[in-house]
Formats: sequence, structure tokens, C-alpha cells
Amino acid sequence: MQRSITKKFKAVDDFSLSVHKGEFLTILGPSGSGKTSVLKLIAGFEELTSGSILLNNDDITKKKAYEREIGMMFQNYALFPHMTVFDNVAYPLRLRKVPKDKMKSIVHNILDMVQLGQYGTRFPKQLSGGQQQRVALARAIVFNPPLLLLDEPLGALDKTLRQQMQLEIKHIQEKVGITTISVTHDQEEALTMSDRICVMNHGRIEQVDTPENLYKKPRNRFVAEFIGEINLIRGELLGMDSGQAKVRMSDEKVATIGIDSVNEGLNNPSTLIALRPENIQIAQDHSQYINILEARVHELIYVGEAIKVKTVTESGQEITVKVPARLSDSVHCGREVMLGWDSQDASLIPDEVTA
Repeated sequence: MQRSITKKFKAVDDFSLSVHKGEFLTILGPSGSGKTSVLKLIAGFEELTSGSILLNNDDITKKKAYEREIGMMFQNYALFPHMTVFDNVAYPLRLRKVPKDKMKSIVHNILDMVQLGQYGTRFPKQLSGGQQQRVALARAIVFNPPLLLLDEPLGALDKTLRQQMQLEIKHIQEKVGITTISVTHDQEEALTMSDRICVMNHGRIEQVDTPENLYKKPRNRFVAEFIGEINLIRGELLGMDSGQAKVRMSDEKVATIGIDSVNEGLNNPSTLIALRPENIQIAQDHSQYINILEARVHELIYVGEAIKVKTVTESGQEITVKVPARLSDSVHCGREVMLGWDSQDASLIPDEVTA
């Protein structure tokens, strides 16, 4: 798919994106960002105001939904309750008048792939949520569509099953090699399953990148704050030299950031140092890390495998540090600490408030 598309009422505005063959791409964003509208436009459930949609170089913009030959899996599964598992999966093949012997072989093969080979005679109500999810996936890909669309596919499952199904769907997608576009607001799901992620906000694309780059090198404040937990420290870019950027923070200390983590969109001295809580350490002395800030601990939050240590610097900057639970005994509320990080563990993004 390519070319810019627009849908009136600003649900989708100047959206232009290419998806590679065999890729798993996730459109991620908060409620109202336009991600579901994009999926509906691709599927043919809504009409474009302007622009076009290409699928394997075929312009499908004017085609009806059923003419686009796209596989879809919905959050509510949309299984036929009166049909067996076999018949649910076989339904798209019957519509395409596939011969019975061939159809039977295809359905059995796809059921084996989704680990439901022994469940063909059961009805949806006799299956667990995860099993119904596999049936829905099998039905969506059984006719070998050129594109698979997933609409919040795991939203109805509990956390444990959702995490399990994330990997199962990804493994099946890789095995089949089907180009897939998924829509979700769940960051963990997007990071786990995707080859690339398209982050949307107010109908526009904020950043399209690999999960690792989105997390480590967000392009702007929205992406930085939407993907995971992050500290944003306001500063002034003093200059760049010898592979390092120098940033003066509000407490007059100067931080050093690796040039490869400096956003290309920086065209104003006002900047934000983006620091993930797990990349900050509680230092023993000033020489241990290139960058050091002094702060006071004001809150400890237990989150299982780690402790979130909430601190405040002398200038009033709040900074969260994530410390392994086994190392948290020496951290107490009211204690003065030194927060340290290395130059490659932070990135710079534009300070959009003051820029």
C-alpha cells in the first residue's frame, strides 16, 4: 500500500504508508487517533475522501469490501455459533467454490497449524477464548489472502492468555508469510508482535519505525511518552563535538548525549533529554557515570520484579528510576542519591512546549 489518503472529519488526515510484503505492521495509538478508521478504509468498510489504496500494485480504492480478497480477524471473533469449527474455517472456501476434497485438506492443514486439529467437530461455545481466537485466525487466512487485517485481535483475552497469543499469532504469521496490518492501543502487544510500528495521533502519523527504534529513539514527545515509561529532562543544546552532544540542564549541569541518539528534527536549542527509568542507575560516586544528577527519593513503588524509585532534583525535576527488587534495600524515602547514566542510554527530542 502507498500514497497519501484522507478521510473527512479529520479521522484520517494525510496518511501515507507503504507496507512490505510479508511484514507484520502494527498501527498503534490512543482512542480517537484514527487507527481503526485506517483499517476500515483498507478493508473497504469506509470510503476515501481523497487518495488511493494499492494492494500488490492493484488499485483497490473503488472495490467493494468482498472484492478486495482481504482476510480479517476481529476482537469479538465473529464466529458462526451454529457452525462447527471445521465449517467456520471452511466458510471462505465454500464461498469461493473450492472442491470438497481440496477444501477438506486445506481446512485440516490450517487447523493443525493453529493446534486445533482435534477440535473440528466442536462448536464455538465449547471452546475457550484462546481456542476461539485460533479458529478466527484460521478462517481469516485459510483462503491465502494477500493481506491480513487484525482489529484489536487480543482485546477480549485476559493478560496471561493475551501474552501467549501474541507469540502464537506472530509465529503463525511468519510461517505463512502473510502481510499483516494490526490495530491496537496496547503498547506491549505492538512491541512484541511487530516488524514495524506506525504510531498515530489525531489522524496523523507521528513515527513509523522498528519496535527497538521507537523505544530507544522516539522522534517527538508524543511518541516518547506513549511508548513505555520515560523521563523527560528539559535542557539547552549547547553544541555537538567529537560524536557527543552537550546539553545544559535546568540545574546548570551539562549532560553528554551520543550523537547517534540526537533527533534530526532538532532545530532549536530548547531540547528534552529522554531517559528510560531502567537506563538510570543509582551511582556510588561522581566518577562512576558520564552523566550525574543529585536527587532526593520521595516515593517507592513495588511492581514485582522491580522497584520504581521516584526522585526529585534540586531544581524540582521529577525523575523515576527502576531498580531491581533485590537491590532496593539500600534505597529509602528521604535519602539523597546520585542518578547516573551513560551517553548512549539517552536520546534528545525537540522541546515542543518552548520550541
